[in-house]
Amino acid sequence: MAGNMLKGAPFGDAPSIPSRAESQYNPLHTFELPKGTEKNYAHQFADMYFLRLAQLKKAVKQKAHDAWDDFELGGEKTTFVERVLDVRQGELCWIVGTVYMEMALKPNVLDDISKEHWIAAPPPRETYVSGGQDEMMLEDESGRLRVTGESLSSTYVTGCVLAALGTEQADGTFQVIATQYADLPRQPERWERDDAALTQAKKPKPTRGKAGKIAIVSGLEITGTDDDELSLDLLLEYLAGEATGPPTQTLTSSISRLIIAGDSLSHASPILSREDFAEKKSKKHAYGYDASSYNASPAERLDEFLSDLLPTLPITLLPGANDPANVALPQQPLHPALFPKSRLYAEPPAKTNETIHGLDAVTNPWDGDIEGYRVLGTGGQTVADLLKYVDDVDALEVMEMMLRWRCIAPTAPDTLWCYPFQDEDPLLLKDCPHVYFAGCQEKFGKKVIEGPAGQSVLLVSVPRFRETGQVVLLDLETSEVEVVEIGVVQPGS
Repeated sequence: MAGNMLKGAPFGDAPSIPSRAESQYNPLHTFELPKGTEKNYAHQFADMYFLRLAQLKKAVKQKAHDAWDDFELGGEKTTFVERVLDVRQGELCWIVGTVYMEMALKPNVLDDISKEHWIAAPPPRETYVSGGQDEMMLEDESGRLRVTGESLSSTYVTGCVLAALGTEQADGTFQVIATQYADLPRQPERWERDDAALTQAKKPKPTRGKAGKIAIVSGLEITGTDDDELSLDLLLEYLAGEATGPPTQTLTSSISRLIIAGDSLSHASPILSREDFAEKKSKKHAYGYDASSYNASPAERLDEFLSDLLPTLPITLLPGANDPANVALPQQPLHPALFPKSRLYAEPPAKTNETIHGLDAVTNPWDGDIEGYRVLGTGGQTVADLLKYVDDVDALEVMEMMLRWRCIAPTAPDTLWCYPFQDEDPLLLKDCPHVYFAGCQEKFGKKVIEGPAGQSVLLVSVPRFRETGQVVLLDLETSEVEVVEIGVVQPGS
């Protein structure tokens, strides 16, 4: 008995174990697709861009009216032209339309279909920019108008809606001298949705304590081999409060939720080339599939990691480009059959404002309220694709662009696979978040942006854990962000 006691310390002086901060967490389910036969892929994708234009045009027009109603150039006052094809040469005016970038290096689905005899699938392009061959156009329901001007300067991409001020030139192009976009939408107050639900239910508002921290990690890229073990075990011990001493344990006890932002598994859903697909299809297997082509080890290791952590820390799990989820955005939650151990900690999907305390497998993109703050996050595909349209721009600038354009995936469905929404596009930003994070980025970054109505948004780019060993800790109360690096220190380094 005495051997289990701290030497020289009476029972009353035993070190106290810090308790985990509780997380008030209410997902929004914004990006969930219809189930079963209600899910329809027969619609035209072009309708999405017209839908976005229709829904954003009013806000963009208002910004343009505020900026240009009193604008004059050479004694000529500007006017608004309703349709892009109704502009007249030499007339100072402004128009509203959807940007379309004609880029030589951009993938073209019609070219892909016409090439029936590839030896292998084409390699992914690092950039779509090809210099002088690229052209920018503005389009609406009437047609397209080619636009030029120094004010454009590689700032915009396919899918964003903007107003352009300028004049039509003799060659038919529209020379732009200024642009306007919708900018950040209204930002909800903290606890607004929770308080509204309580008021509707005629329940009193609870006494709320100080918000805890959330940990965000992405790019675990679990392979199921031995090289995963040490880094994952160190991450698990850190988050569970089993690593180092009391100061670090006190810090980790303030972490109220872990968000895993994409690419938890390594190449779990590769897209085969046509030849590989045909070869696999031609093989005869006794049970209808080739069991040797499936490796369950990565999913089993992820399930073990989650189940070890879930008793002490709730988890929000987003899929990514390499995870076994649908490829088209919005990606739907990873199937619970992948997690026989950790799904025991999952609660039934909450359609109300009830807090989910266990495992919540969610969509990508995802949004919800954590401690009353609106949080929006993605697995990183939207940022990665938009970066291919522009030069000398980092991930945080791209994230800011998307929020100010009020569209978190403007390049879908042009160069990002996407579900063909018809009546309502959830990729349009209805409310301004307080926090916007993107996983699977090259490096960590943070930035605070301000909106015209006092909105304040914290942008966070989350690096891949497998490459950097970094975990991002976000204090929701103070908006302070810190990075914890987990790894093995080699002797002499």
